[in-house]
Amino acid sequence: MSTLDPQAQALLDAAAASGFPPVYTLPHQEARERMRAAFIQGEPEQIDRIEDFRIPAEHGSIPARLYHPVPTETLPLVLFFHGGGWTVNDLDTHDRLCTLLANGSRSAVLSVDYRRAPEYKYPAAVEDAWSALDWVAGDQRVPGVDPARIAVVGDSSGGTIAAALALKARDRGGPSLTQQVLIYPVTDYLDPPTASYVSRATGYSLNLAFMQWSWDNYLPENWSRDDGHLFPLRARDLAGLPPALVITAEFDPLRDEGMAYAQRLKDAGVPTQHWHFEDQMHGFVMQTRAISKARKAVEDVAAHLAAGFQRHTGGRP
Repeated sequence: MSTLDPQAQALLDAAAASGFPPVYTLPHQEARERMRAAFIQGEPEQIDRIEDFRIPAEHGSIPARLYHPVPTETLPLVLFFHGGGWTVNDLDTHDRLCTLLANGSRSAVLSVDYRRAPEYKYPAAVEDAWSALDWVAGDQRVPGVDPARIAVVGDSSGGTIAAALALKARDRGGPSLTQQVLIYPVTDYLDPPTASYVSRATGYSLNLAFMQWSWDNYLPENWSRDDGHLFPLRARDLAGLPPALVITAEFDPLRDEGMAYAQRLKDAGVPTQHWHFEDQMHGFVMQTRAISKARKAVEDVAAHLAAGFQRHTGGRP
């Protein structure tokens, strides 16, 4: 039987001892501040270039942040979407993760601060993701970035956005994506519950109550269970999507739907790797300074991205 990493368990114990009410019981603005306080701690990781952008969109502009490890070179681009139940988290909460991915993959990373729920419900986040992809794929939009080599990456609800964007790009005939990395993504609705929703409903970093709160914030009044941009697992056809890496964690209510999506990608002929972490919980890649295996996992994801870009260019960095 799998057991949770002791370092992850220590984080859970500390959270329980804090006495703070659960995030999902707070007003969404207060929940956002709580998450910022949790993740924005200590000295940032170092990288040669960080630059904030405003991506033009029909509703105005979308904040984004570029991480570039070698400013003198033109590098492939990782388009990154942060998790947080479409409601919490932002560019700052995921700053460390994006820096590690950029340095480790020797790629530029553009983190996109899409519109969040409940102020902006679905499909606002996916629309912003599309605006970002369409913009960066234009010639010389971002200095030092090769618009012909773009990957989409996201964690949790950001993984859902990345998966939806891959589907949207395929269906619209481009922009072409070299790869997609989905880190414990949300791929289906929580009802009827999977076995992991039952066995991991409480006691870990993500629980059923948080997911219900997130869906309540994100879903519009009218939505369809068959909408593949909401629920990628429900998309009718997954053929022709870019190569995928899907990451799941054993102690995560989203475990089974992530596994199911990886299998559906494989069945559709999409080159797919599935990495399952038997001793980790949801959100572990955000804990690279508290969980040793999380740091190694992020390094491995970065190496995977670098290898994927090299295969796309016949070995050229």
